[in-house]
Amino acid sequence: MAVDQLNDGFRRPGTASTGRRYGTVTAAVAGLVAVVAGLLLAGLPAGAVPSDSAEYVKYYTVTSSYQGAPETLGGISQRFLGTTDRSVEIFSLNVGRTQLNGDKLSDPKILRPGWQLVLPWDAVGTGVQYGLLPQKNSKPAPSGSAPAPAAPGQSTPTRAPTNTRTPRAGNPAVVPSAAPKPTYKSGQCAAATTSNSPSNWAALRLAPDQAWAHSRGKDQLVAIVDSGADGSLAQLAGRVALGADIVSGSGRGNTDCLGSGTGMAGIIVAKPTQGSALSGIAPDATVMPVRIVTTKAEARASDQAAGIEVATSAGATVIALGSYVNTSDAAVAKAVATAVSRNIVVVFGAPTTTTPTSPDMVTGGDGVLRVGGVGVGGQPAASYRPSMVDVVAPGLNVTTLGVTGTGVLASNGTPYAVAFVAAEVALVRAAYPGLDAAQVTHRVKVTADKMSDAVPDKRYGYGTINPAAAVTRELAEEHHAVAPAARRSFDDGPTSGNRTMALIIVGVVGLVAAGLLAFRVRRLVHPDQDGTADGSAGKAPDRGDTGGAVASAGEAAARDSGRHRSEHGMPSPPAGSTQTSPSPRQSSPAAVRE
Repeated sequence: MAVDQLNDGFRRPGTASTGRRYGTVTAAVAGLVAVVAGLLLAGLPAGAVPSDSAEYVKYYTVTSSYQGAPETLGGISQRFLGTTDRSVEIFSLNVGRTQLNGDKLSDPKILRPGWQLVLPWDAVGTGVQYGLLPQKNSKPAPSGSAPAPAAPGQSTPTRAPTNTRTPRAGNPAVVPSAAPKPTYKSGQCAAATTSNSPSNWAALRLAPDQAWAHSRGKDQLVAIVDSGADGSLAQLAGRVALGADIVSGSGRGNTDCLGSGTGMAGIIVAKPTQGSALSGIAPDATVMPVRIVTTKAEARASDQAAGIEVATSAGATVIALGSYVNTSDAAVAKAVATAVSRNIVVVFGAPTTTTPTSPDMVTGGDGVLRVGGVGVGGQPAASYRPSMVDVVAPGLNVTTLGVTGTGVLASNGTPYAVAFVAAEVALVRAAYPGLDAAQVTHRVKVTADKMSDAVPDKRYGYGTINPAAAVTRELAEEHHAVAPAARRSFDDGPTSGNRTMALIIVGVVGLVAAGLLAFRVRRLVHPDQDGTADGSAGKAPDRGDTGGAVASAGEAAARDSGRHRSEHGMPSPPAGSTQTSPSPRQSSPAAVRE
């Protein structure tokens, strides 16, 4: 009714064409309003339905109420992720997935008690569980209990069907509130030995302090797949997560008997203490130790692949592979490929001439970094295969942390060079969160200090890593990098981007409507400026009650026009033609000047 009245106000009697024209305008305006409404209602992403395949996840069992109020996605997000803005992530992870009772989450406002909600990997808090999601015929595990082990021979798209041990712990990525006690017995672990006194040459060469004004590795989770890491050491206190023990299934990776993992952790996150000036390259990062060996310096192939998979599932942003991981193994290569596909940078030692050849060997490429170790004079730490090194880092006579009370010592080996590079990757990822794994590895390579005229060099690749350059140098090829999308909450309604677009369209519609109104008012006030008032210039007016007046005006105009033509010798119009009086826009130049 309101639209009809609006059209009637713009329509003069007897002008059907005008009515049709303004009806078309009204329809166009209505179409634009529909577009605005569609944008405002486009609040929920169409995310893909998650699969029910078994894999290690964090999850939460919905209760009937929390603090006397019904459970909501916003409340769960606030408790476990610190903000309601990420409730949309929880919804996307669970929408369409079949629950134990056969129901499916479809409405973000409706949760049923007993539903298992998969959570993002940085979720922390009482009630967050870690492991395989309970199946329909199994009972949900109580909070903090061990997840049920996978059935023998069970395979999933993201896990190799080789290892059936599952870590019996809570969240492997969370730093425990208290330092762990060593689990090894006296005399069980070999004492660390060194032939050199600790040297500070690596820190002087890399000068990580020059990068710390721009990045310290904050919010980066560096997984070390090796012998674990001694979280009881003062230098590592508060910087080593619980981790995972793949071998024994105890769930604790923050203990170490062989020492190599602890040495790698110290290079990455150690903090200076009394009697030790050792400082990690990425001091604000967190190390998550994944233990694939205990007291024996040999890891089964199934444990190696499972260690990488656990690190991937736990949300690591960088994975550093120690010397116990064979990158020529098919299962390991598959696990590495999965990690890279999930935007994780994987760093490992470059293959040596004694490494068995295999068609399944992990080769170089986007998202991975093959590292060679070098000494203070550039001598290699091992006999690496030519053209199989991406970058190099200190690997001989480097200062590390030891276990079993050894303290600070000098160590040699490619794994320590891997730790240096992994720490730099953490710095880059913290400084440039919008870069993907491929862009991060590219930045590490091109900012390295070249060691020969040829780049990449057959022995040194792109050269020695340079932490300060890696986090400060501008690269033209990164100018079009896409920043991460802003998160929103279901409690917030449409996104700010949708609001902005809607406001723009509403503004355009308003301007068009205002223009039409102003144009119509002008024509109503000055009907003689554009032909007749109804826009039908050149047509005979519809004679009604005003027909006589219109005819008299027309005849007078015709007489004046005939006199004007006669006085100036202009020919008269042909008989039967229609003569209209000129409008002001058609008057002579003199009239315009007046």
